[in-house]
Amino acid sequence: MPELPEVETVRRGLTPVLEGARLSRVINRRPDLRFPFPERFAQRLEGAQILRVDRRAKYLLMPLSTGETWITHLGMTGRFTLDGDPTGSFEDAPPVTGKHEHFVACADRGGVLTRVGYADARRFGFMGLMPTEQVEGHAWFAALGPEPLGNGFSGAHLAEAFAGKAQNIKISLLDQRIVSGLGNIYVCEALYRARISPTTPAGKVSRSRLERLAGEVRNVLNDAILAGGSTLKDFANVEGGQGYFQHRFDVYGREGADCRAEGCGGTIQRIVQGGRSTFYCPRCQKK
Repeated sequence: MPELPEVETVRRGLTPVLEGARLSRVINRRPDLRFPFPERFAQRLEGAQILRVDRRAKYLLMPLSTGETWITHLGMTGRFTLDGDPTGSFEDAPPVTGKHEHFVACADRGGVLTRVGYADARRFGFMGLMPTEQVEGHAWFAALGPEPLGNGFSGAHLAEAFAGKAQNIKISLLDQRIVSGLGNIYVCEALYRARISPTTPAGKVSRSRLERLAGEVRNVLNDAILAGGSTLKDFANVEGGQGYFQHRFDVYGREGADCRAEGCGGTIQRIVQGGRSTFYCPRCQKK
């Protein structure tokens, strides 16, 4: 599933084309993705101007001139694509990704037309449309913790959230109520950089180590965003290109490989926590 850096990469790719653009035509090619499309979805989008392209956790949010916000979650295989000038043959233009393209729109930004497609082979993604003033309190967002790249995230925040917590720190960091947008890959990488064992009870990690961890979470996310995210199987940016951060993983997916820390000599191990694979170096990441 795309994590925060991948969704942020998509947001940055969409912004120059969609911010300020008016949706002149919208077509749904099926009634649902993971959930049904909102009632009269295409009709409510047509004619609306996209004011901004925002991100909250792993969601894309596009506030509209109509007072509603268009929300998209990419699920596991969802991807937006931008393609050329749809003038004339817009509706009959060859789908960017064949039968798996379920949504298509024409975006007009200052007279420049772009065909915007959304494809989702496994259909685990979904779209919503709701009054903008209701977004923050909606069930999808109301319980989310602070953004890891925002001012509300710090070692002090983690210390407060983890106080007395016996659950291991790996699973605790994946709790979207504590910090939003973090996923399995980047939690593994951040814990390695901070030299914290993923099996350590969250409440037992010192304040100073949590301060370092908060900094490493930011560092690994920013590094991944600069690399265009990570492509393990399905992720692609709006131009169809892959991310490159997977080539820089220190631990994720490297079971049995040598630890890259100078002088360590350890071997990356894999364990299962909460039904997910955790990769770490037992020598570098001691309790």
